[in-house]
Amino acid sequence: MSIDKSEKRFERDIESFLISPVGGYTQFCGQDTEGHWVHNRQHDVAKCIYMDVLCEFIAKTQPREWAKYTKYYGAAAADKLYHRLETTISNQGLLYVLRNGIEDMGCKLKVCFFKPESDLNPLATELYEANILGCTRQFRYSTANTNTIDMVLSVNGIPVVALELKNQLTGQDYRCAINQFMRDRSSKEFAFRLNHRFLVYFAVDLYEAWMTTQLADGNTRFLPFNQGSNGAGVTGGAGNPQNPNGYTTSYLWEEVLQRASLLDLIHRFISFVREKEEVTKNGVSKTVTKERMIFPRYHQYDVVRKIMADVRQNGVGSNYLIQHSAGSGKSNSIAWIAYRLASVHDAENNGLFDSVIVVTNRIVLDSQLQDTINSFEHQVGLVEAIDDKKNSRSLAEAINDKKRIIICTIQKFLFAKKDMEKFRGRKFAIIIDEAHQGQNGESAKSLRRSLIDIGIAIKEYAEEAGIEEEEVDLTDDYINAVIGQGRHDNQSFFAFTATPKGQTLESFGTVVGVTAEGEPLKAPFHVYSMRQAIEEKYILDVLANYTTVKEAFKLIRVSEDNPELIEGPAARALFKYYKKHGYTIAQKTEMIMTNFLENCRYQIGKKGKAMVVADSRANAVRYYLSIKKYIDEHSTECAGCGVMIAFSGEVTLEDYPSDKPFTEASMNLDENGKYITTDKKFRQAFHSSQYNILVVANKYQTGFDEPLLHTMYVDKKLRDVTAVQTLSRLNRTTGGKNSTFVLDFENTEEDIKAAFLPYYEMSTLEGATDINRVYDLRNKIRDFMLYNFADVEVFNKFMATQAGKNQDAVALGKLSGFFKPVIDRYMDLTEDERYTVRDYVRKFNKAYAFVTQLVRLHDRDLFNEYQFTLQLIRLLPKPGTEDIGDIEDKIKLEYASLTETFAGAIVLDEKPPAFVPTGGTAPKLPNKKKDTLQSIIDKVNERFSGNFTDSDRVIIEGIYQMFMKDAEVKKFKKYAQDNSTEMFVKSLFPDKFRDIVTQCFIDNAESFDKLFSDPDFYQKVQDAMAAELYKALRKD
Repeated sequence: MSIDKSEKRFERDIESFLISPVGGYTQFCGQDTEGHWVHNRQHDVAKCIYMDVLCEFIAKTQPREWAKYTKYYGAAAADKLYHRLETTISNQGLLYVLRNGIEDMGCKLKVCFFKPESDLNPLATELYEANILGCTRQFRYSTANTNTIDMVLSVNGIPVVALELKNQLTGQDYRCAINQFMRDRSSKEFAFRLNHRFLVYFAVDLYEAWMTTQLADGNTRFLPFNQGSNGAGVTGGAGNPQNPNGYTTSYLWEEVLQRASLLDLIHRFISFVREKEEVTKNGVSKTVTKERMIFPRYHQYDVVRKIMADVRQNGVGSNYLIQHSAGSGKSNSIAWIAYRLASVHDAENNGLFDSVIVVTNRIVLDSQLQDTINSFEHQVGLVEAIDDKKNSRSLAEAINDKKRIIICTIQKFLFAKKDMEKFRGRKFAIIIDEAHQGQNGESAKSLRRSLIDIGIAIKEYAEEAGIEEEEVDLTDDYINAVIGQGRHDNQSFFAFTATPKGQTLESFGTVVGVTAEGEPLKAPFHVYSMRQAIEEKYILDVLANYTTVKEAFKLIRVSEDNPELIEGPAARALFKYYKKHGYTIAQKTEMIMTNFLENCRYQIGKKGKAMVVADSRANAVRYYLSIKKYIDEHSTECAGCGVMIAFSGEVTLEDYPSDKPFTEASMNLDENGKYITTDKKFRQAFHSSQYNILVVANKYQTGFDEPLLHTMYVDKKLRDVTAVQTLSRLNRTTGGKNSTFVLDFENTEEDIKAAFLPYYEMSTLEGATDINRVYDLRNKIRDFMLYNFADVEVFNKFMATQAGKNQDAVALGKLSGFFKPVIDRYMDLTEDERYTVRDYVRKFNKAYAFVTQLVRLHDRDLFNEYQFTLQLIRLLPKPGTEDIGDIEDKIKLEYASLTETFAGAIVLDEKPPAFVPTGGTAPKLPNKKKDTLQSIIDKVNERFSGNFTDSDRVIIEGIYQMFMKDAEVKKFKKYAQDNSTEMFVKSLFPDKFRDIVTQCFIDNAESFDKLFSDPDFYQKVQDAMAAELYKALRKD
């Protein structure tokens, strides 16, 4: 006896669930349990609708309105209803009609009712239950042919979901379904107009589900709608996990398309947007309005549902960390969550949050968020955006007035708190965008403190301090600060980031287990990893085409003056001289423009754009001017090229004399020759065909979503989160974009790999911060006897008398004078001691600020000392910053060259490291060794040039890197420290050198062949390497 493996059986199994009580659908057309076909309802093929079902629904749910309607139109009521429905859909779109209904001759008719947030209104619940959701198999959609769709789901007679189902056991998969939609389902068909009938189309097989919201024939773009290889919300790759209880793709019909879920998707997920876009045809540019339907990706649908389920179950006071990859649609996820949190109720039908506050550092999110939420519910004042045009008082008023959704930057809380009421019984949901940025500073502290429930906070403080509530004195700065410390049960945080740091995980992460040592293991509440996003092709892999370039140069001394200088700062000054040198910028510009003209500009249908990342504002201006000059001098080849620049403040360059300082606004002009003065206009200008190269310095390296950005030229050291965020500007997808390219002048393959690994899958934190570290650091500071406790007390008493409007005309002078003896004692210390104690003060301040976000510290002495050291750190001169004088007139760049050292894909194939809490107190001392200018020049030249050819230096760099990664490097460090130079160079190192170069040769015979074919070169490299490593290892 054989099992039925047919496609029809697959359809029948899906249908059987959907028409079950759990599925919630009515069978319109399909098979019964015996396999016989059943036709319970018949749709109008030409109109693509079940008008009898719609009329039945309206008559049942709105009998008075339907009676008025039928009385007016009589027997023609159904036809009139269809024509009015069709007219409204044509004008407003199907999504609008499903949410708002239609109006006809004074009759307001709903075509769908959605689930109320609470059960307090039984009639609303009854109307919701009256919706008729139908399941139809083999749905015919056109009178021009007999083609059918495998399965169609309808809401009150209106088709909204189309599914083409394929079965690998019959030789077909989801790709066949996609091809069917693209080739056999013409976008010209009445049924397939955008936002007219179907809201979403699914291509499904036994293992995968894909979806689209718009059929565009051969240009149709399907996206994966899969959970992830290990399931939804956890780390993994593309695909779906095995389902031991049924079909791998059963989540689609058992969860997503189940009756309640589909109605929820229509009500509060799907959105229809109109966007203006510049289109160039036959050399003529014009602005057109493009329309698109947004249906959530599975990870977005899943995170919203899981967060809301947890909030309903656990109430207010929990924290949620959402690690979703850059470019994965966080803005939409934030909008969906904000809208739901604003109206969510608990099991007892109580509203959970009074206000939802979205904290963002991106102005562009404001309008995007408002547009998305307003598409769900057109309610004036639902969203209050506190943008740059509004001050902090506006934020306080919005919170005081219980605005439902408030959007602002975190900095506004610093100044808004003084105007806020003291809240009692108020509860807040705080959504944080880019949560890895600045959540432990004064602004974050002000946010938490200003939103506390003052009644509960006083009660908790009194219990912890062992006093009566009436004894809690809020005019006392210490008490006022402490009641705001720690976590608060009236605040829930929803933190979004692609790159959570250790402190982000500790502040917002979820405890998921314990380490072998019994320490807590924290992870995000929900994950959509970079790996999964890349494998699903939702974002592009920015490391797939990566080229690194090594800079080589030689400086010479042109002055007889050979002063003795501190080695570290002098070496940095020499390198800075090289970096900003006109020849260096011109040389790199040549390489950048050659690549841009030969490659980037032809990408994405000749719309490809590039970003140049400079290491300083001054060098960004130099690059901008150099690129403009190149474009002017190569006008024919560069036709159609335009360059913009983004930086803050003003820049003055000695090598480019100008009447006025350079500013971003004065250097960027729109198509009409006017200055571009707003962020919105800047983004629009760069997106247009007018510009295709953007030079940046510490701006637009996060939160800048330009899908046409294809190539990045990096001339800046990128580390950790900054590397991931900066390079991720390239990962957005768009039609015709299937690759990216990075040319990196500063970072090695190993640098970038190390930066990306912690965030490629799921970031975790092993252990918890030692709260007592603040005391350890304070004791370290006291060892230097800069001040005593009496100093701290006098300072705090003085500050208390000068608070706010009480400050007198001499207060600032007294304050600076008060610290002078402390600074004098500091200056009497040795330079090493000054560096050490200043580092302790800085670490103490950071540790106290972070720890008090986690717990309340009932220690008045510690609080007072923190207030003291907050001011002190600003006044202590930073050691090691002595002016080395002007050395640029004493040196000259003799030559410079750029050599490609790596080209290919940077593969993240290692286990990502876990974060651990910040620990230890030992400061890192700077290099203060002095040497003559000539000697320092020689050392810089040795590092960046030497007596080897460019290709020789690549070999040396490869050997050096392999040695530093070798497991025995610690042993050789001890050899270097315990033995003479001769012993190390002649006896201890040669065998190790042979082992390493042999491995290098095995890995890359072509590059390292010279070592074994030229004995003199082998010895030369070995001796130079041994001498250099001996010095390096002894220093460490």
